[in-house]
Amino acid sequence: MKAFFGILLTSVALASTPAHAHSNKLMQPAAQQQAPQLEAGKAMLVILRPSRAGGAIAASTYDITGDQTTLIGVLGPHDEIAYQVDPGQHRFMVVAENADFMDATFDAGKTYYAVLRVRPGVWKARFSLLPIHATSDDQYNLQSPDLADWKAGCEWVERTDRADAWFVANRPSIENKRREYLVKWDRMAPNDKAELTMGAGDGVAQP
Repeated sequence: MKAFFGILLTSVALASTPAHAHSNKLMQPAAQQQAPQLEAGKAMLVILRPSRAGGAIAASTYDITGDQTTLIGVLGPHDEIAYQVDPGQHRFMVVAENADFMDATFDAGKTYYAVLRVRPGVWKARFSLLPIHATSDDQYNLQSPDLADWKAGCEWVERTDRADAWFVANRPSIENKRREYLVKWDRMAPNDKAELTMGAGDGVAQP
């Protein structure tokens, strides 16, 4: 009986993870298949999901700066989305089976890039939101040819009204994930957290 209720509670917790962003009509191809014009005084974060790993499980992404939780988009394989924000410090979250986080400091007039990496989960795929640094010893850096390939292989998407309604309906579960996993984030070793932190110098200045 305890095992049954454990499975039931896990199923409820995962209800906030849409099976696929496009099939659920949460997202749609953007009208313009290119990065939007950067607004004056703003910074832009581009989030890419270049891999088909994770299959049909969509990854919902949020700006959780301060006490706010703002839906950015629900990304499926080969999706990318642009999000414009005020310069300064921000915190972002991705939710699937888990929740994971990325801290960032932005300068106005710059575009920053982050990639969704899929990890094995117990019930569904898990995701991490990884900053693409200006320089790095791994593949997540602005000089890597992978970045150009990822951008070329992704489609620009934007939210639909249904995505906003889905967020309102599932917000309690999303906020629970945020609270639960922030405890683990706060306990993370500084060196590990540094890999998930984007600096102001990681952006690309716009002409």
